[in-house]
Amino acid sequence: MIFTLPLPLPSHVVCILYLVLLALDIVEDDMTISLETKIPILHNFHSFLNQPDWRFMGSNDKNKHVLEDFPTISLEFRNLAKVYQDVIADVCRKVGLGMAEFLEKKVESEKDWDKYCHYASGQLGIGLSQLFSVSKLEDLTVGQDIELANTMGVFLHKIDIIRDYHEDLLAGREFWPQEVWSKYANTMSDLARPENVNKAIQCLNELITNALHHIPDVLTYLSRLKNQSVFNFCAIPQVRAIVILAACYNNPQVFQGPVKIRKGQDVSLMMDATNLQAVKAIVYQYMEEIYRKIPSTDPSSSRTQQIVTSVCSLCSPRRTIVPQTHYYAIYMSCVMVLAVLAWQYLNMVSKGADEDIYIAEN
Repeated sequence: MIFTLPLPLPSHVVCILYLVLLALDIVEDDMTISLETKIPILHNFHSFLNQPDWRFMGSNDKNKHVLEDFPTISLEFRNLAKVYQDVIADVCRKVGLGMAEFLEKKVESEKDWDKYCHYASGQLGIGLSQLFSVSKLEDLTVGQDIELANTMGVFLHKIDIIRDYHEDLLAGREFWPQEVWSKYANTMSDLARPENVNKAIQCLNELITNALHHIPDVLTYLSRLKNQSVFNFCAIPQVRAIVILAACYNNPQVFQGPVKIRKGQDVSLMMDATNLQAVKAIVYQYMEEIYRKIPSTDPSSSRTQQIVTSVCSLCSPRRTIVPQTHYYAIYMSCVMVLAVLAWQYLNMVSKGADEDIYIAEN
């Protein structure tokens, strides 16, 4: 979903950035395009922005019309102010080179995973941040702090990769780092076998724990934003990702199809995530949800508990997570208090009724 932004950053600038990167993504993901054709396109894609007639008619992707009608997009690009063109072209060049690099090698280590997500979405985070700064909507530091801007995109892409396991498996794509999944299965497709469900969930939880470590930087980035529209634009995808992450944690459904959140929940998040304190409250709520689901036997349990507790301390320093084993005791205490109050109320009503009867009889 593309959110519109007010002047001085025209909304179509953001749209063009998204469309250019979508076109790149279509080329990368289309498994019917040979590597011999695909890699040169990715390497040179940034130059096509200044070629009025360039289009690609050899895709079978469901969104192939983006490539077939690319002259319309490139024309709009060339009509932008040069300061915007420079940002979009630079991001396009780096993303194309990065995508081509990972077509010729697998995502083996967790460092590879970080690097791939940097190319796939981290560069988008950097590009958007630079657009926010050059348009004067945000301070220069927002566009200059590349590490934080990169984190915004990397976190979102990791969530997509985790959630899209089944879809990517069917398409013949593998983006989970081999360093992690090889500890739990001989092949990545083995994780989808029912007999491997316990190992698959442990692998899933380890990757989610990896992703959780980006949340402190996400909160720091959001804390620097001053423009309300920019804040909404950035915060809403991040809180949605956190909600999806909580839904995926320890959930075997990930290996059967995409885990989704309810539409009503989605709308509520969009309406609520309008300031930093509200975002922190949402994050705290779903970190608690993850904490309650952490299996004591999970190999990553201690690391998961540590990062979740750390994130919660950032969101609400005066609150602490109550371990799941304590909830029953707290619940029973509340029930007992309510029972006593109810008994006292009923006893008082009963006495009052007796007194009324006594007065009536006399």
